[in-house]
Amino acid sequence: MKMAKKLDEFEGINFEILFAGRSNVGKSSVLKQITGKNVKVGKRPGVTLKPTHIRYSDLLLTDLPGFGFMSGVKDRKQDIVKDQIVRYIESNAERISLAVLVIDGATFLDIVQRWEERNEIPIDIEIFELFKELGIDTILAVNKTDKIDGELDKTLDGICDKLEMLPPWKQWIDCIAPTCAKKGDLKSLKSLIRQRLHNAKRDDLFQHF
Repeated sequence: MKMAKKLDEFEGINFEILFAGRSNVGKSSVLKQITGKNVKVGKRPGVTLKPTHIRYSDLLLTDLPGFGFMSGVKDRKQDIVKDQIVRYIESNAERISLAVLVIDGATFLDIVQRWEERNEIPIDIEIFELFKELGIDTILAVNKTDKIDGELDKTLDGICDKLEMLPPWKQWIDCIAPTCAKKGDLKSLKSLIRQRLHNAKRDDLFQHF
């Protein structure tokens, strides 16, 4: 008796957009605002432990679990989740057409400084470097711009510097999108995503954004 072939839930996917980011940066909220879909958003930081997928025909949108601090989750579990995230990215790199790394623009520089004082590399930067290493086109969505104290351009320049992207940030407007999901301000992010779709001759997917 022949065994039934196990169905591949990702069979037929030709374009995957990955959303990644530290816990509590508003990543799932960004995805919800972009698609209009009621994406599952945890009530506490770090409670989502598995990828969430939204599929439109051959387009797959993947919301990865938040990494870093996870409320009520033991350190060992946090390490396991991080490993799962890295494994997912590495295993599906050939299928992933675009990655959107969401960061909290108001706290990113402070978090990086704290990690650097311990002579450690922040997970945000590790993931960003992993995308580059794997050749995955990446958009940096700098969220919560409404909470940034002082000059926005100066903060964005500082973020570029930490990611080894030569400031000023405006020379990177093709891959950096200041956003505020709380206020529904995702115009630049949507524009960059559509730009990638257009370059891939997939204008038919505009309807989902």
